[in-house]
Amino acid sequence: MSNPSTLLIRQAQILLSDGHFLTGDVLIQGGQIAQVASNISESEHSKIIDAAGLTLLPGVIDPQVHFREPGLEYKEDLHTASCACAKGGVTSFLEMPNTRPLTTTQEALNDKLQRASEKCLVNYGFFIGATAENLPDLVTAHPTCGIKIFMGSMHGPLQVSTEAELEPIFANGTRLIAVHAEDQARILERRQQYKDITSPSIHSIIQDETAALNATKLALKLSKKYQRRLHILHLSTGVEAELLREDKPSWVTAEVTPQHLVLNTDAYEKIGTLAQMNPPLRSQNNPTILWQALRDGVIDFIATDHAPHTLAEKAQTYPNSPSGMPGVETSLPIMLTQAMQGNCTISQVSNWMSTAVAKAYKIPNKGLIQPGYDADLVLVDLNTYKPVLREELQTKCAWSPFEGWNLTGWPVYTIVGGQIVYEKGKLNTEIRGKALTFGE
Repeated sequence: MSNPSTLLIRQAQILLSDGHFLTGDVLIQGGQIAQVASNISESEHSKIIDAAGLTLLPGVIDPQVHFREPGLEYKEDLHTASCACAKGGVTSFLEMPNTRPLTTTQEALNDKLQRASEKCLVNYGFFIGATAENLPDLVTAHPTCGIKIFMGSMHGPLQVSTEAELEPIFANGTRLIAVHAEDQARILERRQQYKDITSPSIHSIIQDETAALNATKLALKLSKKYQRRLHILHLSTGVEAELLREDKPSWVTAEVTPQHLVLNTDAYEKIGTLAQMNPPLRSQNNPTILWQALRDGVIDFIATDHAPHTLAEKAQTYPNSPSGMPGVETSLPIMLTQAMQGNCTISQVSNWMSTAVAKAYKIPNKGLIQPGYDADLVLVDLNTYKPVLREELQTKCAWSPFEGWNLTGWPVYTIVGGQIVYEKGKLNTEIRGKALTFGE
């Protein structure tokens, strides 16, 4: 797979920045989109992609992943995860700080950036993790997409759950704060209450809707007090969505995962601990409310919360089984299949998975197909359905909660910075993405 600096994509169904489609061509030069038109002369172009029958979308920006490096590379590493991204049409990711060591200092952030520059096929950015003691780092760390706070479902230094610990973080600095909103005190209390139950379905009862709502209310309270930019990660409950519908300041955003839209607590019966994640899957009425909130703009965009564990770890009896599931290589087909089923439009999917993410994190020149923007693109096939097959997965953990699901919208080409990183089932592992930049 050669990757010349000039690339011409011919006769694709191009999603334009106004949400309409154009059957036409895209010229890429020097890693950026140079021209979008119904027909572009091909005489000077050294690489041509015949995209007839394919749909061209902005590359997915996944704003919440756990790629496990450093310290937990047996589950996943930056290279394998970025291969999974490329296969799934994810051209940029924002990664979380719960690695070993934790990403809570400038030194740890620098280490991750260096590792990513050497290993990642796609573009990358990293959160700085909040502890009760590292406020100076939270204010000065650079470059980072934001501060991650685990209000619940965590142990050790990254557990920041009380209002007294949280308030100084909200009161100092200006950068985005992203919260995992679960009430740790309630979780611990309910864990004791149900400690003798080993069915994984109890996970959704222990970490219940009230635990999520309590923490989201507290985060909103502090955000409003200090007018602080707040992002609520992986919103999972209808009650939280309805709270935001009534009370969502202009500086607050929220996301939802595909699994919270298309799975519910029935999944425990079918796939057991593979359905276990934090915050947990919810009862059947919640996905319906989350879908409506997403379509209405109450929820702003989509993230996978890609959090791989080995099958051996997942095979342990609850509560020893860890929470989390992979998702970067199935998220776009999951959502495009939902679009084809009428739950949303292709344009909405692209906004939720790319344009709105770039806007929220102030990532320049990403998330639209228009001249001057970076050529981070994905060509998908909306005419062919294929099942999720374990043996085709690139993630190191080598499983998916969606195994066997018949999906459309699979990437045929993924382009990062004008270079073809994935083409018809093959990865170009020589490509390297770039560090993302974030407007303050």
